Amino acid sequence: MYLKLKENGDMVEILDFKALVDPAQASVLGRTHAGEEMQDATHFEKADLIFPSDEPLPRCWLDLHWREE
Repeated sequence: MYLKLKENGDMVEILDFKALVDPAQASVLGRTHAGEEMQDATHFEKADLIFPSDEPLPRCWLDLHWREE
């Protein structure tokens, strides 16, 4: 799955989908796709990621207490 960084629009390949949908995890392991060489995997804050269509991530992926309001 690919998401996009809010800051600069770089595409990020998500390597750990379970962490992405787990609201207890603030970051997710991924790899940017910029240039021709494969980039090293690193952690990205989920708050800094959006879908390629510029839609935000679902609140249930980000907020552990999303049902309490």
